Amino acid sequence: MKDKLRQLLEACMENGSEADLSALKFLLEGVHEKIDQNKNTFIGPLLHMERKIDEDSCEITVPLHPVLHNDLQIIHGGITATLLDTAMGSIAHFHLPEGFGAVTNQLNIHYIAPGIGDAIRCRAEIIHKGTKTIVVAGEAYRSDGRKIAYATATFFIIEI
Repeated sequence: MKDKLRQLLEACMENGSEADLSALKFLLEGVHEKIDQNKNTFIGPLLHMERKIDEDSCEITVPLHPVLHNDLQIIHGGITATLLDTAMGSIAHFHLPEGFGAVTNQLNIHYIAPGIGDAIRCRAEIIHKGTKTIVVAGEAYRSDGRKIAYATATFFIIEI
């Protein structure tokens, strides 16, 4: 495995453009953070997520990089959806007792403006907490403060 990986890295470094090498660096930094900080999942470190959470809200900020862009050179809608889902799921999970988790049941997103700039910031807050579901609202903003998406989600409360 290590020899194959070494061959792939060497081939990429030898043949890749500056943009390719920048993408490789961005992704390897995320994998390194996952390993170095002994994190359970890859998605946060791969996207370079910074998360702040308290009783009222969860905020996730991600630096924009061409790895996250679509063909129009704006953040891919699926990345925006992932960030919103993560922020909303994080605040839902934060409000659950130990032994319970929140999993997405329904996610609805309204894309409002293109995701451009230096970073995307998502903010989520709980709208309703029941015994079986939690409803959350979230908004995504680009670095100039313009809202790029509005979302709502319902999460099932499950025993883990």
